[in-house]
Amino acid sequence: MTPSLETRDLTVRFGGHIAVNAVSCAFHPGQLTAIVGPNGAGKTTWFNLISGQIRATSGQVRLEGRDISSLSPSARAHAGLGRAFQLTNLFPALSVFENIRLTVQSRRKAGLSLFRMADSRKDLIRETEEILTRTRLTAQARAEVRTLPHGDQRKVEVALLLALRPKIFMFDEPTAGMSMDEAPVILSLIADIRKDPAATVLLVEHKMDVIRALADRIVVLHNGTLVADGPPGPVMASDVVREAYMGREIEDV
Repeated sequence: MTPSLETRDLTVRFGGHIAVNAVSCAFHPGQLTAIVGPNGAGKTTWFNLISGQIRATSGQVRLEGRDISSLSPSARAHAGLGRAFQLTNLFPALSVFENIRLTVQSRRKAGLSLFRMADSRKDLIRETEEILTRTRLTAQARAEVRTLPHGDQRKVEVALLLALRPKIFMFDEPTAGMSMDEAPVILSLIADIRKDPAATVLLVEHKMDVIRALADRIVVLHNGTLVADGPPGPVMASDVVREAYMGREIEDV
């Protein structure tokens, strides 16, 4: 079975430093993979290579068997690779509704005008409203994104991913900076996405309780190298992971 997403010997060097070292890993639909490791392990850099923010020194990124290594980030997004960032990446002066609608329009190649709201665009409005409902943002639809608390801005990011209808969902520490009250909403949204058998979900996360609740599989990076890959139980119980890479965090949880 062809993986929905695959990296083959993916490598990037910054001067003499190898930040990601020949990482080969395949992902399949219906699976949520947590990517873990200590600070500086190369997790976010690997994500940046996959989504195109950084160009690889060598190796490939393949989407459904197609080599997309030469594509720009926007071209990869249109091909089905969707990513939410640690820092929100939104149109802050526009409303939540407008952010989502513009994303729907972009995916449908219907232009990006804020004023194309005629009857012919009722389909865009309808899809936007459905996404607002799914992400629990209906009450905030007319609010400017810059006025929202951090947790609601992260919800808007998830809404934009849904509007793109990607094949691959990539989340980089989605609950970073969120309060204990805000985080469960984001995790619930990710859990809903995970239920879709056609969706492939990648999650960079350091909170072990989140990983235990969501992950079907764990990939561990250390010094840019893949050192463990498998079901959560065996990976978290591995001596090499517990002692060398995760410290006492797993025991504490």
